[in-house]
Amino acid sequence: MAAPILQQPSFLLANLKADSTTKPLLQRCQDLVRIIDEYPAKELHLIFPWLVESVFGSLDGIIAGWNLRLLHARSSDYNIVMNFLNPNGPMMKLVYKLQAEEYKYEIPVNYLPGPVKACIQQGVLPDCPLFHNKLQFPLSGLLTVNLALNPFEFFMFNFAYCLITPKNCPQGHQESSTDSAYFVLVDTYLQYFLPTEGSVPPSPFSDSRGSVTAPSPRPSTGYGVHSPSLLKHHIFHQPSVNADPAAQEIWRSETLLQMFVEIWLHHYSLEMYQKLQSPQVKEPFTPTEEHVLVVRLLVKHLHAFSNSLKPEQLTSSPSAHSHTHTSPLEEFKRVVVQRFVQQKLYLFLQHCFSHWPLDASFRAVLETWLSYVQPWRYTREKTNPQPDQNRTVPDKWESFVQENLLIYTKLFQVFLNRAIRTDLVNAKNALMVFRVSKVFAQLNLAEMIQKGEQLFLEPEHVLHHRQPRGYLTPSQGGSYLSSRQRVVTDMVFRVKSHVYALEGQDCQYKQMFGTELRGAVMKLIQIIAQARQTAKRISDHSSEVASNSSFLSWFGLGSSDLNNTFTSGEPDESGECLRKTHEFLDKALENLCQIFKLNQGQLTQLMSNLDSSQDDGNCKQLPDCIHGENGLMLTDLGRRQIINGLRRFDIQYQGDPELQPIRSYENALLVRLLYRISSLVNERFGEQMNALCSRPDFLGRLGRHYLTDPKSTIKLRQSPMSQRTLERKRHPRLSLRGLASYRTMVLLLLFYMVGAFLSFGPGSSTLLIVAGGFLYGLMMTLIGEKLKTH
Repeated sequence: MAAPILQQPSFLLANLKADSTTKPLLQRCQDLVRIIDEYPAKELHLIFPWLVESVFGSLDGIIAGWNLRLLHARSSDYNIVMNFLNPNGPMMKLVYKLQAEEYKYEIPVNYLPGPVKACIQQGVLPDCPLFHNKLQFPLSGLLTVNLALNPFEFFMFNFAYCLITPKNCPQGHQESSTDSAYFVLVDTYLQYFLPTEGSVPPSPFSDSRGSVTAPSPRPSTGYGVHSPSLLKHHIFHQPSVNADPAAQEIWRSETLLQMFVEIWLHHYSLEMYQKLQSPQVKEPFTPTEEHVLVVRLLVKHLHAFSNSLKPEQLTSSPSAHSHTHTSPLEEFKRVVVQRFVQQKLYLFLQHCFSHWPLDASFRAVLETWLSYVQPWRYTREKTNPQPDQNRTVPDKWESFVQENLLIYTKLFQVFLNRAIRTDLVNAKNALMVFRVSKVFAQLNLAEMIQKGEQLFLEPEHVLHHRQPRGYLTPSQGGSYLSSRQRVVTDMVFRVKSHVYALEGQDCQYKQMFGTELRGAVMKLIQIIAQARQTAKRISDHSSEVASNSSFLSWFGLGSSDLNNTFTSGEPDESGECLRKTHEFLDKALENLCQIFKLNQGQLTQLMSNLDSSQDDGNCKQLPDCIHGENGLMLTDLGRRQIINGLRRFDIQYQGDPELQPIRSYENALLVRLLYRISSLVNERFGEQMNALCSRPDFLGRLGRHYLTDPKSTIKLRQSPMSQRTLERKRHPRLSLRGLASYRTMVLLLLFYMVGAFLSFGPGSSTLLIVAGGFLYGLMMTLIGEKLKTH
């Protein structure tokens, strides 16, 4: 770019757009670095929206940008992009340069998450302070409302939105999402703006325009009153920007976190989730596995960030929080999880648990949940690693468990319903059940959950004298790390506030250790026991098949029945996978017995009550069905029997044997060629073959031996919905498909080699083979006739 200093801003933007289609990425980034350094903010302001869109793509997904989610380390552009977008890189330098001025960039409200957009459209101010004082109203009314964001907010909004924009993944693209440039950048930004050690580096440019409004405590008159639907602040009454100089230290940290939480998690409100229980309501948003993996990264880092609170801050009293020695960053760490993340993550996970397909991709959702409910895994404390069976949850996390009670109990119940409907013979599904049972079996955790449930069930009158105190709910900044004196009523109030805030005042709480859920756990244990036996039966059958598929089977001594092969839920189940399944399910049973205090006698009795369908001989029975209007219909028990491989329908190929799919042991070219030849012969001599096979004498029997299937008349069992059984008789015909088998070809090769060794030519060997085949058929016909006479 020649003499960029002399160019006018309009020409600058036009040249950059032209260069974006002609120059390689490296040269474009070098030009941008020079422009950012040399141009004043007034001129850079005009290119900033275009540059952000060209990097992250357009919000509507039409422009792909730099495809950060598909860019991986092996790409030549990876390091160029990472250096340009680094927190200390040229792009962020441009952001800070514009941040020092009063520039605003508009985002249409239509691109905001559903609940936020619904609040604005209803004329209600969103609960999240990120959107306060940002709404711009045109003269035409509320139909085209925009958000006016400062440069840092605009940059982070587009960066966060890049994750939920549909991407066009090229065919054959199998790269891991956790290795992409986008995933690494998220981790880098979290480490930089939410540091676990030290403080956030200051902006290189002076800035007093941080526009994050700290959520102010609201007077409490009951439980969970922070719901935005109850905060009828009119949309035109937006609070002013927080001008507290101390808060400016962390405004970028708060902005980044709130932007990530709002864009990635805030797609479901309590009212919206309740409506989604109706099958007629269409889902407003469906997260991807990549999306969930990034959310898990956020959860893990926030735990590490919160747990990096200085020890002296852990013991400070609430009244000391406002003292000058408490830095804003430390105060932010104290409340970050409960205030900013808890409610939105709970609804997000609950939606995923209820709507995610019943396959192994659910592992991403599961591990996100397990990461959140184990904050003790992300501390800097150096402790001796404990064996799995002796792992204990420290007592100091009791308040965290209580203030997140629903995330432990309600999501466990939803997972239980998923596990009952899942194929637990699959090792990946068995692993998920084992993972959950292992986490909840940690010593002290079940007792903490039970105590939290007991606190929630305390009578209401216990709290009446506590309510006027204006106690802060977790969503309003209540800290689970505070060590102030807690009386029982304070603990009860905290647990009830949490439950009502997340589920509403009229929620019907089901105890995790209550009678109803205990019955569901017993059902899961029974299904686990069934899956263990099924895995063992499949493993034994696979071993038997493997022994039959020895070298001797090439000579026709092995089983070739493909229709009755016992298969498991997935075609690629191997012996190793089945052994892992058995191991995971054994440990899951042990953990569930420990969690719910089941003794060995109860478990033994439950195993003995298993249905007789566990016997090997009964695996051929039909699944449990009932008679409906159209015939047999599967019951819930029948579905579980199919899922876990306990019973199955006898499915056999009932079409033309010549048209079966080409097997792995057949030569595809020969199968097609021999089918054409035999078809021509059958079409030309079909009548003569029918006449020959219809004769009652010896020639007729010999013709039937060569030209008909041994099962020439077969009974066809129709679908279980039909009670009719049909018979179909196949016409005599010539079949040459057996010659396309590799086994047949190897046998013929061996015969010709033996013939050559005995000085027989190819012609003589061929005549001997044909004569041998004729004599074999003649002998089998005579033997069959004698067997009939006896």
